[in-house]
Parts: sequence; structure tokens; C-alpha cells
Amino acid sequence: MSAQPLWTPQAMAEAMRAAQNGSLPEAVTGLSIDSRSIKRGEAYFAILGDVHDGHDFVDAAIDAGAALAVVEAAQRGKFASDAPLLAVDDVLAGLRDLACAARARLAGQVIAVTGSVGKTSTKEMLRAVLDAQGETHASVASFNNHWGVPLSLARCPASVRFAVFEIGMNHAGEIEPLVKMARPDFAIITTVEPVHLEFFAGLEAIADAKAEIFAGVEPGGTAVLNRDNSQFARLRASAEKRGISRIVSFGADEKADARLLDVSLHATCSAVHANILGHEVTYKLGMPGRHMAMNSLAVLAAASLAGADLALAALSLSQIEPPAGRGARRVLELADGEAALIDESYNANPASMAAALNVLGQAATGPHGRRVAVLGDMLELGPTGPALHRGLADIVKANQIDLVYCCGPLMRNLWDALSAGKRGGYAESAASLEAQAVSAIRAGDTIMIKGSLGSKMKTIVNALEKRFPGKSARDEAAG
Repeated sequence: MSAQPLWTPQAMAEAMRAAQNGSLPEAVTGLSIDSRSIKRGEAYFAILGDVHDGHDFVDAAIDAGAALAVVEAAQRGKFASDAPLLAVDDVLAGLRDLACAARARLAGQVIAVTGSVGKTSTKEMLRAVLDAQGETHASVASFNNHWGVPLSLARCPASVRFAVFEIGMNHAGEIEPLVKMARPDFAIITTVEPVHLEFFAGLEAIADAKAEIFAGVEPGGTAVLNRDNSQFARLRASAEKRGISRIVSFGADEKADARLLDVSLHATCSAVHANILGHEVTYKLGMPGRHMAMNSLAVLAAASLAGADLALAALSLSQIEPPAGRGARRVLELADGEAALIDESYNANPASMAAALNVLGQAATGPHGRRVAVLGDMLELGPTGPALHRGLADIVKANQIDLVYCCGPLMRNLWDALSAGKRGGYAESAASLEAQAVSAIRAGDTIMIKGSLGSKMKTIVNALEKRFPGKSARDEAAG
């Protein structure tokens, strides 16, 4: 967050065509849509959500120190006559208008990231390498949807040198309106994989939906694409059709502009040798897995194109660690020793599940320890779901995973395909599997937990951390 005030109420009112009410502050220091976590001095946006109407929490937000609240004009009568308010026709539309105003005042370089897998970790890598070289703003968590992108953009200080936004979708037509707000100078597509198949006819349709990101790229902007991906040619053609003349590719392909020359995979990191836009670099990446190494190529290419120093950017990658729920590691303290937990519980699809199992296969274990996978359903795969779950058995075998726990009706297909020796336990839900999985852990084990967000695998992560309080792997390394 910049040291300067983020917005004045007057500027917000002008951008959103809002009516002003009550005694408004000179400035607001931030924006929030959650009354529970709002900080003193921030503006609260009363968004109508899927479950709750934000207007029900305006008074709580103001009591908690909100500088003002943005509300629907039609609901203005619910609040005190002197309440500090900005009244608009529609709060979400007002947030989008404010996001557009934020982009209009921004002079820094803007990077947008999408892709079937790796959006958040790539965004976090970009945040880290760019923040070391200049004021940087980036989306928090996975704020990549119809409210997350405008909120992230409206939160961007005018003074930043770099801004990074994550853009997601699970239906066609979702990315284009978001990227037209963000108007990136650089658009990265990490990869195109068979995810959200319930809503798409096939991989080419997914590629076309991801290619919507090109619709908002600024004139003279650049597309950064995965040359190893089967949809590279289709994406390149889409970018060119949108008038993007500079296409920068990354991958192991010998024609890639950011090319992987060699990678040494380790349990908690990777050593990478690459050629980035004609410059050879060797660096340590603080996240394990070949897929992370591949995305680091896109990070270094985009950072370099945006004006960052390549050598310093590569050096910064050693300090990266996986985001929560996407590979974050913890040491679990058992009565007779330690076990390691790899938390991949945030989400899952066939590509990310294979990558996570590969990382587990590389993971170290203690004496007599086992590699244990605890897996929940991968959702939104349509009719292909059963076969895609069943196919994970080959990946489990290839990575020498010792024991697999499964939950959910789709994961039953994997359970049935596993050899008897690899079957740890099965249940219909994460809650039902929790006791089995927690009681099975022993000293020396490395446990990886993964599933789609709707599978609620985080409940098992929480149970393990509660039963065996420990510390993060980074804390352990520092100690």
C-alpha cells in the first residue's frame, strides 16, 4: 500500500457518479468489501453477494472504523441521516467505474495473468521479483473474478511502478470485460489444460476463452505464451488477430524466447538454467516442481520486458514460497518425531493434480516414512470426470506414492483403480475421511492434500495442524 492516501471521497464520487452524504473524510486509505476485516480509514463497498447483502453490514463496518460506505441509492434510507456515504445506482458497477479511474491514472507497467493452472503462483512470483525493484501492487489471494479484479484494480495506488492482476474464468465471456478494465501492457497465459470441461466443448474452446485476455492489451503490448502447450499456435493466432504484434514464448522448446535449458528438481526447490530473451541465467527457485520452473520463465520474461533488472529478478526467485493452499509446507510435530504436510487444498484439476503428485514423488521422507496422498474430487469436468480420476492411478504409480486416501464420488474411480497395497482409506466426503487420514499419519511421512475447493479438503489440513501443531517449512529451514 502506498504511503499516500489511496483516494479522496471527491475523486471517488466523480469516478462513480455518486451522491455524497454526511461528513466525509479528507481521504481513504484502502477499500474493502468485508466488514469483518475492514481497517480504520478504509472505504466499505456494500456488495450484493451470493449469500449476503453487504448493506446488512454497513453499520458494523462504520463502527469498526470505515471512513465511509458505498451504498445503493435505493437503500440510502436504511442508514443514519449523517452517515458517511457515497450513494450509487449499483455498488458493483460503481466499483468497476472506480477501477477504470484507477487504471486511467496509472503510469506504471501493468501485467495480467491467466491460464488453466498456475495463475496465482505466477502472480505471486511476479509480485516478489518486481517489488524488490520498485513499488508494486498485485491482486491479493485469488481475487480474479467479476468483483476481485475491479477491487484489486481500484486498490492500486497511482504511484506504483508495476501492477500485476490475476484474471480467472470458468465460462466463456468472463475474461474480456475484466481485461478491458485492467488494460495490461503484458498478458501472460500460463497454459491451457482440460479444466472446467463441464462448461466447454473441448480444449480449443478453453483456449479461445483464455484468449479473451488479448482483447484488453494496450496498443504496442505483448503476449507471453507457453510454447510447449498444445494450444500455442491457436493462442498466437488469436493474439495476432487482436493486433498484438509482439509474441514472446516460454518453454523447453528450442524456439522459445524464454527457454528452459536445464532444471534440477529437489524436494523443496528447483535449480534452473535458462535463456531469457537472449541472456543466460542460472537461479534457485524456492518452489518445487517442473511446472513452477516453467512458469518462472514467463515471470522473468515479463519482468524483463516491463523494465526490471533480469539478474535481480532471477535472484529474487530464491525467496519465493508456495502460496497457502497451493503447495505451502508445514512440519507436523508428532509424539515420536516429525511429519511433513504439503497443503494443496485450495483447488484441483487434472493438470495441477498431476503436478502435485509429481512434487510428492520428489519429496523427502524420514526413516520408515511414506509418501501419502489425500485426494478429493476434481470438479467441473463433465462426462470426462470419472475417466480423468481413474487415470490418476498411473501417476500415483509412476511417482511411487505409498498410500492414497480418497474422498468423494469421483475419487471413487481412482480408489477402484488403485492396487490394494496403495489403498489407505475411502470416504464419501472430506469430513468423513478426516479421522482416517489424521490417525494414519506417523513420523517420517510426507502428506500431500489436494482437491477442488468444493471438495473441502482444507478441513483435513486444519485437522492435521490442530492435532499436530508445527511450523512452516521456511521457519524450520531458518531455524
